[in-house]
Amino acid sequence: MRDVRPEVKAAVQTINDAVAGVDEDAVRAPSGLPGWSRGHVITHVANFSEAMTRQVEEALQGRLIEVYDGGRPARDAAIEAGAGRPADELRVHLLEATSALTAAWDKVGADDWQRPIKHRDSNLAAGIYATWRELAVHTTDLALAPTPNDWPTEFCLHLLDFLRPRTPENIHLILQADNGTTWENGTGQDHVLAGKLTDLTAWYAGRTTPGPIQGPTPDLLPWP
Repeated sequence: MRDVRPEVKAAVQTINDAVAGVDEDAVRAPSGLPGWSRGHVITHVANFSEAMTRQVEEALQGRLIEVYDGGRPARDAAIEAGAGRPADELRVHLLEATSALTAAWDKVGADDWQRPIKHRDSNLAAGIYATWRELAVHTTDLALAPTPNDWPTEFCLHLLDFLRPRTPENIHLILQADNGTTWENGTGQDHVLAGKLTDLTAWYAGRTTPGPIQGPTPDLLPWP
């Protein structure tokens, strides 16, 4: 694996910069996710950061621990409970949680990446990429200045590969990006889409595309 901790730290800086100036009206406004305000997104990222910090720290001690105490219902309840907090409290929670997360990742040594974690029943190597995905994608979900157009090529290709299970059966999906990149997945009838790599990736991730995509887009399966 490539060590993407620098990219994770940059993503942490980006999301904290994005919310640095939000006021009460801004955090109550709708995000890019249906049914969620920006306060929901900020709370989710902060809570995820705390949960992943725990995954890392426990893994380094040779222990496994659940991602969220109480599982998905407790996770969802915590997001709802925290989303309506004042803007200042939301910003501080995000900054403190993401700072602790980067500090935890800094403790991971070269021989630690294969240590198992409960998150997706994977390991720390997969966990650092999951952290990158959560931060980068949800930053754009805030519907503020950063958009998928800011996703680097490496991130787009990683996200596309992670999301391969979204391709429906009997479709050979071919994404032709204007930078010369061609990405393919699935078997069956050819289905060609063209556009900017960031737009194609945003579509595959179920997000609003900043720019147009050429070709009819099929209905995708859920996130894996």
